[in-house]
Amino acid sequence: MRSIGLLITRLIFGSYLAVHGAQELFGSFGGHGLEATGAGFESMGMKPGKVMATIAGASELGGGVLTATGIANPLGPLAIAGTMVVASTVHRKQGPLSTNGGFELHLTNFAVAVAL
Repeated sequence: MRSIGLLITRLIFGSYLAVHGAQELFGSFGGHGLEATGAGFESMGMKPGKVMATIAGASELGGGVLTATGIANPLGPLAIAGTMVVASTVHRKQGPLSTNGGFELHLTNFAVAVAL
C-alpha cells in the first residue's frame, strides 16, 4: 500500500510541477511564458529576471518529469526542493500563508520533494 501511495504522490506532484515549469518557460497550459515570468521575477528582486525564470522553470519542468517518471531518482525531487527553497525565501517577507502572498505552497512543495 505504501508503494501505491508513493507512486500516486510522485505522479501528481511531479506532473503539476512539470506543468508549472512549462507555463513559466513556454506559456503552455495558460501560462504567461518566459518574458512575463522574467518580468515578475525582476519585480520580486530576482535579477536578471529572465535568467532566474529560466532556471526556475527548467528545474520545475525537468524535476517534475524526473519525479513523475522516477527516472534518475532522487535528482527530480532534489531539483524541485532547491527551487522551493529559493521560492520560500523570496516570499518569506509576506509571511507563511498563501493568502498574503507567503511561502505556504512553496514550503509544502519542499516538504513533499524532501519526503520523496
